[in-house]
Amino acid sequence: MSETNVSQSYQVNSLEEQQAAYDRWARDYESDLCAMGYRIPAMIAAVFTRFVASGTAPILDAGCGGGIQSEALAMLGYGPMTGIDLSEGMLDIARAKGIYAELHQMTLGEQLDFSDDTFAAVLSSGTITPKHAPAHSFDELIRVAMPGAPIVFSLRDDPTQEPAYPQALSRLTAAGVWRETFVTESFKGMPYGEPEISHRVHVYEVS
Repeated sequence: MSETNVSQSYQVNSLEEQQAAYDRWARDYESDLCAMGYRIPAMIAAVFTRFVASGTAPILDAGCGGGIQSEALAMLGYGPMTGIDLSEGMLDIARAKGIYAELHQMTLGEQLDFSDDTFAAVLSSGTITPKHAPAHSFDELIRVAMPGAPIVFSLRDDPTQEPAYPQALSRLTAAGVWRETFVTESFKGMPYGEPEISHRVHVYEVS
């Protein structure tokens, strides 16, 4: 059942357990979440096309999973795109779609193996969240993004969200390293599976 897989992904106690959970889940991940009404990928793609001009490149998909959030972008001609994810199983799913120029196993929250100012735009869908990628993951995304690059990401905003995540947004804004340019209204990310959990999609521009 999809709820079992979702639950397991949030019950891990180490990166190794998280990687193993997603490797096991990779083949069923998209069908499970779509059955739960998974709205985050569509919201990310819609917001991205509004705030990122066609021809902007290269693009980083941080925590790309199997690539569901980038399929529409690829169809619209965005790219080249580079995807990174902790799970090789998920990267295999993404690889089979043929929408990424590069795919790499990397861990959000650790130093990314990219030079400063590499990417003209960044997206991260459903990844920077408790028990997945830590709040300080934003620091590295800013480092590898070019000045002026938009960073488009989802973030939980329900009452059980850990305060470190909104605090990270405020900390980085106060430091002057980025500025918020847009945020959606709150919406249910998986209304048929986790109706108590809500999200927003944010757009920040790197200074």
